[in-house]
Amino acid sequence: GLSAILATSTTAFTIVKLVGAAYLIVIGVRALLSRSMLPTEIAVGADPATYAAFRRGIITNLLNPKVALFFLAFLPQFVDPTRTVWTQVLVLGLTFVVLGFLTDGLYAVTAGTLARWLRQRRRFLRYASGSVFIGLGVSAALAKRS
Repeated sequence: GLSAILATSTTAFTIVKLVGAAYLIVIGVRALLSRSMLPTEIAVGADPATYAAFRRGIITNLLNPKVALFFLAFLPQFVDPTRTVWTQVLVLGLTFVVLGFLTDGLYAVTAGTLARWLRQRRRFLRYASGSVFIGLGVSAALAKRS
């Protein structure tokens, strides 16, 4: 529907592009002019809802069929059939879990540190995000159709 019209009509594409660019610029200007970056204060610390979300995430990952398909499709190519297969799969699976835990934990610690740093520098965050939105809007407005 809409994508077909945009693909065939240069005028419609230009209008949608310019409206989107204007919207990004308005968001950027509003961010630059606003007094606070966040509409409400973010509570620091874990609450019961955080633990419920964490528990839900673990259950979702455990029941995710993509993980099982990954192990069934990817790990067997690293297993030597002349040796005990189940121990090799167990070691490879545990290696995957440990590496995932370490990398995801590093992401979480980095995000928490960065969030704390940004909370202390709200003015910087406001100017940076506003500038990025304005830059994206200008870039979108000047972009040529390929």
